[in-house]
Amino acid sequence: MRLAKPPSSPPLSAAVFFVVLLSALLHAGWNALIKERADRFFSISLLGVAQGLVALAALPFVETPSGATWIWIIASAALHTGYKLLLIRAYTAGDLGQVYPLARGAAPLLSTLVALVVLGETMGPFLWAGVLTLSFGIGLMSVKGGGDLGRLDRKAVLSALATSVFIAGYTIVDALGARGAASPGSYIAWMFVFDGLTIALVYAGVRRGKALAVARELPFGLMAAMMSLGAYWLVIWSMTKAPIGAVAALRESSILFALVLSVVFLKERPSRWRLLSAAIILLGVGLMRLD
Repeated sequence: MRLAKPPSSPPLSAAVFFVVLLSALLHAGWNALIKERADRFFSISLLGVAQGLVALAALPFVETPSGATWIWIIASAALHTGYKLLLIRAYTAGDLGQVYPLARGAAPLLSTLVALVVLGETMGPFLWAGVLTLSFGIGLMSVKGGGDLGRLDRKAVLSALATSVFIAGYTIVDALGARGAASPGSYIAWMFVFDGLTIALVYAGVRRGKALAVARELPFGLMAAMMSLGAYWLVIWSMTKAPIGAVAALRESSILFALVLSVVFLKERPSRWRLLSAAIILLGVGLMRLD
C-alpha cells in the first residue's frame, strides 16, 4: 500500500483555515442535536445509519474507488465503529463534559505525532504552538470544565484515552485514503456507506427486535447526518490541502462553538475554568493562523 506524500501546498492557507472552522461549527451543531438524548448507543447508531443512507444516495454522483482505496475505506469503517462503541462506554462511566474533551483533546496530538513520524509531515513553529496550545486548552476544559478529574472513574479515563487513539487512527487513515482516492467526495461517500452498514449490523446484534426504532427516528437522524457529513467532508478535503495534524487540531475548535451554542441557546452559565479554557483554545486557533 503506497502512502500519500505530504502536501506541497501552503501549510494552512486562509481558505483551508476558514473551511475547517466551518467544519468545526457543523460538528458542534450535530453534537448539540444528539447530546441531550439519554440513549446514546441508539443516538450514535441512528446517526451512523442515517449517514450511510445519505452517502448511499450520493454514490451515483461520485467515482467508484479502486485499488488500495478500498483498504483505507474498510479500515476507516472499522475504526469509526470502534470509536463510537468506546465513546459510548466512556459516557456510561464518566461525565460528558469531561469525557468528550479528554477524548478529543488527545487525538490531535496523536495525529500530529503519527503524521510526523510515519509520514514525515512537518509543520511550522506557529502551527506547532497552535496545536499544543489548543490541545492544552481542551485538556484543561476536561480537567476543570466539568468538575474534578480525580472523581472520574478509571474506566472512563481509559475509555476516553482509547477513544482518542481511534480518533487519531481514523483521522490518519481517512487523510491518506482521501489523498489517494479519485476525489475526497468519492472516498467519504463510500466510507460512510460501509460505516453505516457496520454500525447497523452492530446495533441489530445488540438490540435484537428493536431495529424499527431506528426507522421511526430517521427524519431526526437525517438532519444530524447532513450536518455531520458536511463537517467531515470539509475536514477531509482540508487534509488533502494541508498538514493532517494542523487540520485535526483546528477541527477541535468545535468545542468553542459548542460552548457558544450552550450559552446562547441553552442559556447555560459557563464556569470561570471553562471560559479560561475557551480563551486558551482561541489563542491556539490564532497562533495557527500566524504560520
